[in-house]
Amino acid sequence: MLTIQTESLEPMSSNPTYLDYADEVEPAPDPAPRRRGRRVLKWFAIATAVVAVAAGATGYGFYWQLQHNIDHEDTDKLIGGNRPPKLNSALNILMLGTDSRAGANAKYGRGLKNDPPRSDTMILLHLSPGGKQAMGISFPRDLMVPIPACRRADGTASPAVTVGMINSSFTNGGASCTVKTIENLTHIKVDHFMQVDFTSFKAVTEAVGGVEVCLPQDVNDKDSKLHLTKGKHTIQGETALAYVRDRHGLGDESDLQRIKRQQQFMGSLANKVLSAGTLTDPKKVYDLAEAGTKSLTTDKGLDLGTMVKIARSMHGLTAGKLDFVTIPVAAYAPDPNRVALLQPDAGRFFTAIRQDQSVEAAAKKTAAPVSVRLYNATGRASTAAKVAKQLKAQGFQIVGTETMKTRPTTGVYYAQGSQPQAAALAAVVPGAKKGLYPKAGPGVVNLVLGTSFTALKETKKAGIPTLEGEIHADGDICNTGA
Repeated sequence: MLTIQTESLEPMSSNPTYLDYADEVEPAPDPAPRRRGRRVLKWFAIATAVVAVAAGATGYGFYWQLQHNIDHEDTDKLIGGNRPPKLNSALNILMLGTDSRAGANAKYGRGLKNDPPRSDTMILLHLSPGGKQAMGISFPRDLMVPIPACRRADGTASPAVTVGMINSSFTNGGASCTVKTIENLTHIKVDHFMQVDFTSFKAVTEAVGGVEVCLPQDVNDKDSKLHLTKGKHTIQGETALAYVRDRHGLGDESDLQRIKRQQQFMGSLANKVLSAGTLTDPKKVYDLAEAGTKSLTTDKGLDLGTMVKIARSMHGLTAGKLDFVTIPVAAYAPDPNRVALLQPDAGRFFTAIRQDQSVEAAAKKTAAPVSVRLYNATGRASTAAKVAKQLKAQGFQIVGTETMKTRPTTGVYYAQGSQPQAAALAAVVPGAKKGLYPKAGPGVVNLVLGTSFTALKETKKAGIPTLEGEIHADGDICNTGA
C-alpha cells in the first residue's frame, strides 16, 4: 500500500476553483447575414417563473386584474393522446419567447410586422417538489430534430417534417406544437407552457430595478444599440433588451455562445427576484407580477390560480438551488451552422430529468456520507467544481476544494480507520490509487485529481448529471465565458 508524504498535498492556492462556463461544441457563424430582428430572446424562462413566486407571495388582492392579462391555448386538446406518462410530482414548464411584432413590439422590426411569429427561446423549467431543485434547460433554436404533424388553434394542421430546426415547430403549429415536438424528442411530460414577448421582458427588468451583468470587453454595437464599457453594470429596459439581443458585439456570434450569456442574465435576475429585498417589498412584488403577466399566453390549465399554487409549493426555492444548462449537442454533420443531440449524453440527461433524480434525494440514499477534501492537480480549472457537484449528487460531502501543482496520478488518500470511506470513494473514481495519509483526519478522505483523471463512474444514486457549461443563479456573474 502506498504511503505519501505530507508535503505532497500542499495546495498552490487556498482559493476554490470555479466552473468554466464553456459549451462542448459551438457552431461557426452563419455564412450569410440573417435578419437578426427575427431572433427572439433566450432570456425569459425564469423571469416569468419567478413572477409566479411573486404572485404567490401577495395572495389574491389583485388576482382578477392579473388573470385578465393572460391568454390561453387548449394544449391538451390540440396534442391529443400518446403523450409521455407523468412519473412523479415534479413540474416541467416550457418557457417560450416570441418575436411577435404586434402592438408595442412593432418598433423592433416594423418590416416583420406581418410575418408569422417565431420562438427561438425554448427553455424547459424543471421544478422538483418543495423547491428542492430547479433547472432551466435550454434547447438551441438551431437544433435539428423531427417535427411532428400538429393541429393548430385555428383548426388547420401542419404537416410532419422529417428533420427541421426545432424553432420551426412554433412557426408551423404554435406553442402546442413545440410542446409536442419536445415531448416526442425527450419523452418528458410537459405540464404547462408560458409564452412571452419583448415588451414583457423590458417591463420585468424595470420592475426589479435592473439586473447586474458583467461585460468582458467594451461594446459598441450599432445593430443592437448596445453601448457599455467593460465590467459590471446594472441594466434594465431598452439596455437590457439590447444586451440579450446582441449578436455581433459579444462572443463569437454563435447561438450557443449567446445562450450562455443569456442564461447568466436569467440567473442574475432570479438571484435578485428571490432575494428578501424584492419579495418583502409589496410594491416591487405588485409591479413584478403585473409586468410578468402582460402579453402572457399559457396552456388552458395554467391559470393564475395554478401559478399561485405552484409558487406556494416552491417556497423552499433559493438562487443557490437554481441552475441553467444547455442540452448536450454536437455539430450537425450536413450543416456546421446547425446542431444535433450529442448521444448518449442527451439520452442519459433526459432520463434523469424524467425521473427527477434530485441531488437531495440521492444524498438521502447514502446512509453514511463520506467527507471528501478535493485537490485539483489536473491543470484544468473547471474540473474541481464539476467533480465536486457530481460527488454531492452521489451522496458525498465536500469539505474543501483546493488547487495544487499538476501531477499525473489520481489518488484517494485517507487516515487509519477511514478505509471504508476511502473504498466507497475509490469505487466511483476509476483508476484511482489508494494510500495512507495520516493528516487527512478521521472520517475525511482526500481525493487528488491528476492529469490521468477523465470522469467519475456513474452510479444508480447519481442525481441529474452535471453538464459542461452549467450556470448557477448565485454564481459569479463575471465568469460567463461570453
